[in-house]
Amino acid sequence: LVQPVESGGGSVQVGGSLILSCVVSEDIYGRDWITWFRQGPGTEREAVAGKNIFGGSTYVADSVQGRCALLQDNTKQTVYLVLHNLKPEDTAMYFCAARLDGRWSGPAAVTSYHYWGQGTQVIVSS
Repeated sequence: LVQPVESGGGSVQVGGSLILSCVVSEDIYGRDWITWFRQGPGTEREAVAGKNIFGGSTYVADSVQGRCALLQDNTKQTVYLVLHNLKPEDTAMYFCAARLDGRWSGPAAVTSYHYWGQGTQVIVSS
């Protein structure tokens, strides 16, 4: 088992869009939830959007509702986070998290996840 690997971050202008990618090992992918979290300067890590790849359930935070999409490519064990109409408050380090059974506190809880990527930085500026 290896940690998820994120990519796709960078500097984006307000109102723009971005696509973040998360590659997950075959041992993890498709078994349970994979969720994107973010952590801005001086803030706690918060869930953005996630999906139970096996069961199909999804979670989307209120802060990105209506401007977020989750896509997946099962042949590449990859989950994509697409964000539109970016705002300065979207500036954060974005992390991909995955889990395999174990303690479950809901899709938005940091403690529900066992495998974390190193993160990819997103900066939204005007």
